[in-house]
Amino acid sequence: MHCPFCSHEETKVIDSRLAGEGRQIRRRRQCLNCNERFTTFESAELVMPRLVKNDNTRQPFDEAKLRNSMVRALEKRPVASDKLEQAIGRLIHRLRTLGEREVASRLVGEFVMEELRALDEVAYVRFASVYRSFQDVTEFEDEIRRLQKISDAAASREQMSLLPDLLDKNKS
Repeated sequence: MHCPFCSHEETKVIDSRLAGEGRQIRRRRQCLNCNERFTTFESAELVMPRLVKNDNTRQPFDEAKLRNSMVRALEKRPVASDKLEQAIGRLIHRLRTLGEREVASRLVGEFVMEELRALDEVAYVRFASVYRSFQDVTEFEDEIRRLQKISDAAASREQMSLLPDLLDKNKS
């Protein structure tokens, strides 16, 4: 690390601590030449995979584009902005942990739909209608039926998980 005051190459670390919710390390340094002190921040550089579009073109992942599409789907819906940011964070984390250099844009769209389904079903249908290029009302109806089946299945799983507990209590 070069000293920002005299450009000397050698500095020593005086103090290190976590910063940025544990995502960075803050280091106090001192130049061995001029004895000036300064602070540096260190964080991991994680590369997002490139997106492979349907026409096989490749483009860099664009977080702003992802956020805008989700915001558009959630427009005028009762979803807190922190919930949206958490969903975006999960999506980005999921893409990074795939460990792939390239990912089909279709997969990213599916991940977005999963997050939107959990946040707001209306936003999910809005996004799905554009993403899957719905041509008529019957495609909306089909998607809503599919969404209802998923919701019903999830609700029955939640209810079924209580039965073993009740049966165990009755045996005691």
